[in-house]
Amino acid sequence: MTTGPDRTTVSDSVKRVVIAESRLSLAPEEIQDNEPLSGDLLRINSMGFVGMLVQLEDALDVTLPDDLFVGRTFKTVNDLVEVVAEGARETEVQR
Repeated sequence: MTTGPDRTTVSDSVKRVVIAESRLSLAPEEIQDNEPLSGDLLRINSMGFVGMLVQLEDALDVTLPDDLFVGRTFKTVNDLVEVVAEGARETEVQR
């Protein structure tokens, strides 16, 4: 049985993707969990958000089903980390 990515791996991957999407030259550890996805530092729009989800699925070998996003809002990096971590757990259960 394989194990999915842990929360640290998910967080690092999310931060790398939001940094790339925002066209910044920062290390993942320079991004705080409570950093707004659309603020002074990060500039994530809805189209970029969708693209990031595809990149995260590929990078982490997980599936993020559409219903995982129903009723959720994504204001901070941590909001995105939480949903991706949940998707990773669900992917692992299905394997």
